[in-house]
Order: sequence, then C-alpha cells, then structure tokens
Amino acid sequence: MMKRRDFLASAGLVVAASSVSRVAMAALPEPVIQATPDTMPPLVPNSGRPYNPVVTLNGWTLPWRMNNGVKEFHLVAEPVVREIAPGMVAHLWGYNGQSPGPTIEVVEGDRVRLFVTNKLPEHTTIHWHGQRLPNGMDGVGGLNQPQIQPGKTFVYEFVARRPGTFMYHPHADEMTQMAMGMMGFWVTHPKIRNPLIDEVNRDFCFLLNAYDVEPGSYTPKVNTMLDFNLWTWNSRSFPGIDSLNVRLNDKVRIRIGNLTMTNHPIHLHGHEFLVTGTDGGPTPKSTRWYEVTTDVAVGQMRQIEFLADEEGDWAFHCHKSHHTMNAMGHDVPTMVGVDHSGIASKIRKLIPDYMVMGERGMADMAEMEMPLPDNTLPMMTGQGPFGPVEMGGMFTTLKVRKDQKPGDYKDPGWFKHPAGTVAYEFKGSLAEPNRAHSAGNQAMPRVTQPSSPTEVRVRKPNAHTGH
Repeated sequence: MMKRRDFLASAGLVVAASSVSRVAMAALPEPVIQATPDTMPPLVPNSGRPYNPVVTLNGWTLPWRMNNGVKEFHLVAEPVVREIAPGMVAHLWGYNGQSPGPTIEVVEGDRVRLFVTNKLPEHTTIHWHGQRLPNGMDGVGGLNQPQIQPGKTFVYEFVARRPGTFMYHPHADEMTQMAMGMMGFWVTHPKIRNPLIDEVNRDFCFLLNAYDVEPGSYTPKVNTMLDFNLWTWNSRSFPGIDSLNVRLNDKVRIRIGNLTMTNHPIHLHGHEFLVTGTDGGPTPKSTRWYEVTTDVAVGQMRQIEFLADEEGDWAFHCHKSHHTMNAMGHDVPTMVGVDHSGIASKIRKLIPDYMVMGERGMADMAEMEMPLPDNTLPMMTGQGPFGPVEMGGMFTTLKVRKDQKPGDYKDPGWFKHPAGTVAYEFKGSLAEPNRAHSAGNQAMPRVTQPSSPTEVRVRKPNAHTGH
C-alpha cells in the first residue's frame, strides 16, 4: 500500500531555471512513497486529460496534483531497500521508496512541473531521457544546471511535446548513481488519436537493469563495467518478477527501456510481435515486420505490440543465456564430463559435506538443496507445474487466459492444458536413428600439387672472403 509523508517545508527550495514560475515555490506536492515490490494496478487518471494507463511490472505510477492547469509531481531521491527476489534484498538508491522509481504518466501537450528533493548523501540531477524540452531543463549537472545538493529541492518544468516511451535518470556522478539503481520510466500518451499509435487492451512497461552484489553483501559494486551477477527487470530477478497476465485476444503493448551496460535480445514465446515504437517515437508502419526477438541496446527504448491469441504460460526473457541466471552461477567452473569419483571420496574424508557440482551439466544445481551464503539467490530457480523451471535473472511468463476478465491483472495460476497437448514420454521400441558420420568438408579444401624430385646444391662460405 502507498504511504504518505508530511509536506516538506518550502524553505531552501532552489529553482532549476529562471523560467519556472515563483508560484510553484509556494508549496510542494505531498511525496507519495511505495514500499511493496508488487505490480500495482494501473492508475486511472482522475484529473487532466484522459488516457489509457500503463501497468509497471513490479512497480507503480506516481500520482500528481493539478495546480492551475499544471501537472505537479514530487520525486524524492533517497536510499532504498529493494527486494530483488524472496530471500534477497539490496541496499540501493532510488526514488520515492523504490528502485526503479515510480513511472510518470502524462499526456501530449501537458505542462509538467516536477519537484525533485535530494535525500542522498551526495549531489544529483535528473535527465529526462528522450524528451524535447528547454535546454536548461535537460538535467546534465554543470552543463545545464547546478547539481542538486543534499537536502535541496529543484523544480523542472516543461511541456510534454511528443507522445512516446521515455526514461529518467541522473546526470551527476552517473556511474555510481545508476549502478545504485537510480532510474525510472516515463510515458507520454497521445492527446488525440494518432495514426501510428493503436489502442491496446493492456499496456505494460519495465526497465532492464543490472547489479553486481556479491553473495553475502547488500550494496552493489559501483565500479563494475560488464561482469554483473544480477540481471533484473525493474530491479527484480526471477522468480521475483511478476507474470504478465492478459485476456485471450487482448491487444498487448510492452514498453522496454535498457539502462544496463550491454544489449538484451528480448524474446517472446508463442507469439509474433511488431516493434511499434523506439526512443524517437512511434515507428512508421512501412518499417514494421513481425519478430519473436528484438534487441534493445544500451540507452534505448523498444515498444512491442502483439495479439495474445494463444492460450498458455509463455516464456518471456532475455535470450542471452547468462542473463537468465542468478548470482551464484557466473564463477562456477565447467566440470561437464569430469569424473570426480576418486577425488571426491578423498575430499569427503576432510570435508564430509562435500558434493560434486556440474559433473553432468548444471541442471542438478537447480534441484539440490544446499546452503547458500546470506542474502543471495540460487543460480537457477523457480518451480513450475512440471518441476524446476531452471531459470533466473531476466525471465518471466506471459499468461494468456480466455477467462481473464478485462482489466484484471491478477495471476490466474498455472495453465490447464487440454488433453493431448503436453509433450510426453514415449515407451515403445525405437529403431536406430539416422546419424551423420561425416566430420564435414572444408569450404576451400587444400589442393595438393604433384611432387617431383628437387635438387639441392650446398655452397660453403669462402674462407677468405666470407661469402
């Protein structure tokens, strides 16, 4: 549930640009704080222009107040504790009690005023990634504005000029603050019917982010460049990521933003989708084609749409296999095919609880009940209706049900497969299968020329001349 804090005093309010009205300094909107990691229902607008709201995966939308026709929001940058998945929490930095911060939803043409209060131990700013706005509102510390010092509040004010999918994040000590989880989603809905933006029944959004939190610790290592051990959606790892629950034949939109340090090929099972939007706005219809995987590069947004016309529990994940693992797996040596039988018995004389891991593959590790270090997650985890799912990280499911009510986002449970539609064990006799026996040919085989005797003459150096 949302909790509210007292109004902050207006003393010490600092204005980000001279164009901000002094009226805005009279009082701050009450900051709304969200502590639970659950996916909150869509926030239906009760003021301003109407729109079809989004659902933020394991997140929520920030409420606003209307002040003389201006939509006012209040973001508080502060340390937060985020549950990555049951059994693990991380000490991050975020906004309004969570990392990522709350989604901001506005309508094309809205005048937006954002109060940003800094409760971090160092200065910060906010960059409104992808927005068209006055230069002094762009949020790059030192270039467009002074940094927001601890305890201070700045005001950003601009018009949401174009519809689309955007982000917000710091542009001050960016390496540290983004590695600590400071980011959020922004959606600008179209004011009127846009020929490139279809109406949908369900509209989801989430950010791709990653952390390096060593087993047994709580705070990310902010200097890590690529070797992260927690790959997350909205700072949640499977099985802590909620499923996307939709009604059969719903038109579904999913908005994805990438603020990790690498690209992510996002793959959906059971359906084909169109990429209908990017950082630059809706894509022309002539550029769209059906895909089942789309790559989201660093700093990019991708908006995909599809018709959910196949019932079932469909996997939805990053197709980089190491991004569907949790922290314990990345430094485990490959022991596939190694016979431990002799050495294992000797080691058990010294360490009675010693067990061999990875000898037959890594799946056994998902089934073993073994002690883990404090505050970490199994490498592969999650339990499905048929046994271990053997996944982690950037993985969840799209659950399509014919009896899911319109606007109902609750998890419907596991899919009940019609008789005869589940793969099963064959118990009859099998003929010997055909196998390829050739090792293959070279694309450019070497041509051996016929050999002939070669006469070799040896000349000795002249003792007088050296030649």
